[in-house]
Amino acid sequence: MFPKIELHRHLEGTFDIDTLYDISIKNGLDTPREKQKFKEYCQFPKDHESDFLLFLAKFHTNWYRSLDDVYKVVYNSVKKIVNEGIHYIELRFSPEHFSLENNFDRLEITKIVINAADAAAKSSGLKIKYILTFNRGKQTSSEMLKLYRTMLDLNIDSIVGVDLAGDETNFPPELFSKFFDAVNEIGVHKIDIHAGEVTDSSQIWTAIDKLHADRIGHGVSTIYDEKLQLELIDRNIYLCQCVISNFQTAAWSDTPSHPIARLFRKNVPVSISSDDPTIQNANLVDDYLTIVKNFDFSFQELVKINFNTIDASFLSADQKSSMKLDYSKALDFFIQKNS
Repeated sequence: MFPKIELHRHLEGTFDIDTLYDISIKNGLDTPREKQKFKEYCQFPKDHESDFLLFLAKFHTNWYRSLDDVYKVVYNSVKKIVNEGIHYIELRFSPEHFSLENNFDRLEITKIVINAADAAAKSSGLKIKYILTFNRGKQTSSEMLKLYRTMLDLNIDSIVGVDLAGDETNFPPELFSKFFDAVNEIGVHKIDIHAGEVTDSSQIWTAIDKLHADRIGHGVSTIYDEKLQLELIDRNIYLCQCVISNFQTAAWSDTPSHPIARLFRKNVPVSISSDDPTIQNANLVDDYLTIVKNFDFSFQELVKINFNTIDASFLSADQKSSMKLDYSKALDFFIQKNS
């Protein structure tokens, strides 16, 4: 399978359906007992029109009744990521997601998630780093900073970034400037901000100018702002775009006019990601197929995007150089196998 680099995927939207089903039965949750009905409960229906509320309704936080539940679902979910041809991934997760139902210790959850994911990645040959997600609708800037400072004590090198996600409309980025000022000043992690997904480009400007964003999640409204496009090119700030997710959430419900191809061909830094493949009932392979079908991307363009995506990663300069060599070998193997 064509090797891919992915930088924008939420663990909470990547869970293995079979494992969730087993956990729901074990824990006696009020979920469908018939397997197909359970999948419908968890996933956005294929061929359904855009529906933001329906999309959100597929996220649940009540699966876990023990730390073992967390370990099991993370391990089984991450182990299957490699089946999408993913060579390297920066996987983001929110410790709050796993902790809300039973008030699990956030530091313990963070260690369990990474230990489980590392074990799964090692067993499958996946190369992986992590991004901590903070949800703007669930915590204030002060609460985020308090939690983040405690997480620094974990000293986990494989955590490479901090992400701001959640409701852009009611919780604009400027509310969190103090938190990201501190993250930037501490200097341990890079910064990734969801912006311009369902709001105009002003939020992207705020993200890069006031929240110190090194990378933007989605950023589809960039297409309407030529000055911003030039700024992103000049500062080499990437937009990680998720075409299928954008359709389902109505962030961009007309897929044939999605801006990813226009931006890429104007040299605006973009990369291809899946966002929440289990929720979407469509994985990164489907995103690639959708892009090729709608925008006639060539093989060479897909290769270029993936090398560019390595540049967009939160790896160190030396790690990026090493990753490019490693990715080239994976690409050569793919070409030889399919020639």
